Amino acid sequence: MGLNKGMDEAKLMEPNEGIVLFHPHIPSGAIERVTKVLSGRWIGQGPLVDEFETKFNSLYGKNTKALAVGSGTDALHLAYLLADIKEGDEVIVPVFTCTATNIPFLYMGAKIVFADVDPHTMNIDVKHVKRLVTEKTKAIVVVHYGGLPCEMDELKALSALHNITIIEDAAHALGATYKGENVGSISPYTMYSFQAIKHITTGDGGLLLLPEEQYEKAKRLRWFGIDRSAKQMGIWENDITEVGYKYQMTDIGAAMGLAALEEFDQTLAYRRKLFSIYERQLTGCSHLHFVGGGYHDREHAAWMCTILVENRKQLWQKLRDQKIESAQVHYRNDRYSIFGGKVEGRYPNMDEVEDKYLVLPLHTRMSEDDVIRICDVINSGW
Repeated sequence: MGLNKGMDEAKLMEPNEGIVLFHPHIPSGAIERVTKVLSGRWIGQGPLVDEFETKFNSLYGKNTKALAVGSGTDALHLAYLLADIKEGDEVIVPVFTCTATNIPFLYMGAKIVFADVDPHTMNIDVKHVKRLVTEKTKAIVVVHYGGLPCEMDELKALSALHNITIIEDAAHALGATYKGENVGSISPYTMYSFQAIKHITTGDGGLLLLPEEQYEKAKRLRWFGIDRSAKQMGIWENDITEVGYKYQMTDIGAAMGLAALEEFDQTLAYRRKLFSIYERQLTGCSHLHFVGGGYHDREHAAWMCTILVENRKQLWQKLRDQKIESAQVHYRNDRYSIFGGKVEGRYPNMDEVEDKYLVLPLHTRMSEDDVIRICDVINSGW
């Protein structure tokens, strides 16, 4: 199916006009921290980037090192390079995700192999992944949609059986856990996004948790392939032997990130409270499936709240009339020309949910009463 023009072309609302779909969360401490940075020497990559990496790694890493970068896409590209994915290698990826998950493979010449979704969670369908593995499969990339962790035990078993690297796109999943383990402590590579509307924001930014033994190489790749420590010592004999990139985070962003980490437990708890109200109010509603609810072996990170409904456009319009934003947010990647275009019938689960999924507002500028009002509108029918 094509883009739903009525929904996609609607003017974005301002917060004073109703309940918006997303809103940045800027901690009060960020203003003071950023002001201090702006009055000092370091506004690019400086000591606060190191401090942010250390703090983040202590919270979410396990036998890893944290590398802060300019975006989640930067982090994914570096993960793919560090996992030694080369031109012609096959990589199994979700058909349903932000295009940022898959576009770096186009830089690299890797062969993208799309996997279908699980229609109940919108995460990658592990059963389909198992059917797609070949001797050419180099890696499997998984996205924890909305903040619900994927079936990591099955994926880890598949990884061990075929010697395939698992790379986690945790752009939605900061604070999520799977069977008692933090997302970030499960696979060799885990990416986080700190884009404007994520759990925490550095303005725009990202971070990669990676194996400790690859940290020095990752730092070089982040900065043009240059060993910055050697350069600062004036040792110009140090050669550049790897093609690097300009993927660094700045101290301005790191200052925002450090302020956000200070209060992240409270931020996450509040988002989860709103998510739980949605789940409680909407579970059992006729013609509606609540995505990501009902799990006891994993903790949802509550970045997005998604429902599957019949007659989606009618519900979207009803919510809009009540000054409530909703949208699809992400789209199936196989229909984009850069990935080759959609082939009918290849992903039946995605076909089933494509015209049903709708994302509801979830952010810290909302109140519990806002969520209840949205649920009342939905439960009244459309």
